[in-house]
Amino acid sequence: MSETLNWLSAADHPELLAAPVTSVVERLTKEGREVQVAAIDPADADTEAFCARYGEPLDESANCVVVAGKRGGVLKYAACLVLATTRADINGLVRRHLDVRKVSFAPLDEVVTATAMAYGGVTPLGLPADWPVLVDGAVAASTGVVIGSGLRESKLRVAGSTLAALPTAQVLDGLGVVR
Repeated sequence: MSETLNWLSAADHPELLAAPVTSVVERLTKEGREVQVAAIDPADADTEAFCARYGEPLDESANCVVVAGKRGGVLKYAACLVLATTRADINGLVRRHLDVRKVSFAPLDEVVTATAMAYGGVTPLGLPADWPVLVDGAVAASTGVVIGSGLRESKLRVAGSTLAALPTAQVLDGLGVVR
């Protein structure tokens, strides 16, 4: 039997958010967009463990992976947001979209330092302003998806349209490919 999550207004619970996420949640709330947060056991923050423990469907959860690519000595970062039932097409669509020769997952220490978020909790809300957030079309079309909060001890629930409307978001159909 799975545990039940207690979804609360994220704007009312900044203690459950990484510092960079708090101001984005406040702005989204002022715009009339709903962002909910739920406390979880950090040992089950990884998507599959989270879904199994709390009974959340994988196809209503999304993973945010940060990638890095280089061309002409210029390093580019991007966040890719795809449903948990898929994987990000980083070597195809993402590489071409970023116009880099090679793209790979960004090193853990660089991501944690640059985002002020916990590894395993990185979320598209509150990322550095020069990082594009590439959102799979299926995520953008969802009525509600569970994502990280910047911390391992909580999760956010937000509409796909809210994620697609982030200032650096770019919706890419086909970003998420079936595993």
